[in-house]
Order: sequence, then C-alpha cells, then structure tokens
Amino acid sequence: MAHGVGETLVLFLLAVYFSKGMSIRHHHESNDNESTSSSFIDGRFCLSWRLGVETNNVLLWRTVPTQCLQYVEDYLIHGQYDRDLELIMEQALSYVDAIPLVADGMDGWILDVDDTCLSNIYYYKSKKYGCDPYDPLAFRAWAMKGGCTALPPVLTLFNKLIDKGFKVFLLTGRDEETLGQVTIDNLHNQGFTGYERLMMRTMVYKGKSAATYKSDIRKQLEDEGYRIWGNVGDQWSDLQGNSSGNRTFKIPNPMYFVP
Repeated sequence: MAHGVGETLVLFLLAVYFSKGMSIRHHHESNDNESTSSSFIDGRFCLSWRLGVETNNVLLWRTVPTQCLQYVEDYLIHGQYDRDLELIMEQALSYVDAIPLVADGMDGWILDVDDTCLSNIYYYKSKKYGCDPYDPLAFRAWAMKGGCTALPPVLTLFNKLIDKGFKVFLLTGRDEETLGQVTIDNLHNQGFTGYERLMMRTMVYKGKSAATYKSDIRKQLEDEGYRIWGNVGDQWSDLQGNSSGNRTFKIPNPMYFVP
C-alpha cells in the first residue's frame, strides 16, 4: 500500500514539473511571437514612413519616429542606402552621357553639399539618426571640424561632370560667414576640386527657407545665361521651385527634413 502511494506521489510530482515546464515554454514562445510580430509591424510602418518621406508625402516632420531608430540605422549602415545611392547616380551618369553639350561654357549642373557631396551620417549617429531634434549649435561644431567624408557615387558623378566640361555649382545652406573656409577645405580634401562656384547662404537669405533661397540662386544662374542640365540634392527643398534644372535627382535621406 505504501509502495503504491509512493509511486502515485512520484507520478504526481513529475506531472506538476512537466506541466510547469510546458507552461513556461509556452509563455516564452508567446512572448517571442509577440516580440517578432511587434518588430514586423514596426518594420512595415518604418518602411512605409521612409517611402512617404522620400516621395515628399510626409511633410514638415521634425524627428524620425522613435520606433524607427533601428530601422533607419540598419538602412543607412548595412548597405541598402549605398545601393540606393549607387543606382540613382548610375541614372545620373547615363543622363550625362546623353546630353549634347554646347561648347560655350554655359552648361551648368548643381550639387547640394550636406548629405549629397559630403556625408553627415557619423554626426547623426550621435543624434540617434534623427530621432533627436535638430541641434544647430551641435551641427555647426561638427561642421567646423571639417571631417565630413565624400559620398563616393556623388564624387564619381562630380568628376565626370568636370571632365565633360560642365560648370558645376555647389549650392549649400551652410552659413558663409562661419563655415565658408572650413567647407571649402573639407570639399577639397575629399576630392571636390575644379567646380565653378561654392554658393553659400549669406545675410540676405537669413531666415528664409531653403527652398526660397536655393530657388533664387538658381534663377540668378539662369539669368547669367547658364543652362541647368541637372540638379542633385538630398532634400526636396534642393529641387523644388524656380529653375530647378532640366532633370533632378533626389538622394535618399531619412534623417532630417529641411523646408
């Protein structure tokens, strides 16, 4: 009798043990599934958000959504951004080959500077890739170091434009008074030499939007007689407005929005 009770007790304890184990395993699997599902939903949202940004349907956004921090980092660091940039510049290079140049020195092309010629990705890493609000003083301090690196596909386009005889204008929203010389030096050190002019924001355009400022400068170039065959920038404000060029090329930038 005692032997039978002992066996029953052992079987009962084993049943409780395995029941708890199954319960814990089910709990962890349930949590893992919920985590995977949540990650999948965030990934889909962030992909849609970035598409909205790049197509200029998401406007006046101040920061990257916090749930998209990892998504934006992966996009910028793990190869997709590079592949997108290379494809866009391949299209620009093909277009350049097809342009019938007039040998009068008035065939022009415009390139933006920040995150077009020069990359600020390492700076924005410290700002959670745009999840933190824009900090003008911190960005100025970064730019003053003159350590921005060239975006290689854009440098390839730049060199081809120079070789073919285009007058290349670098048009940037950087302040001429405080960042003029360091920007010239940074561009030169990264291989951007031989351009026609570096055009920077002056007091005349203080407080005006980038779209207004850049549109006015392009109009001035056309008034000088230049034909603007192409225009490359990472912001829609680089490309919209008057005298935007015969063809524009938008470089991806999910880190910030400049109106």
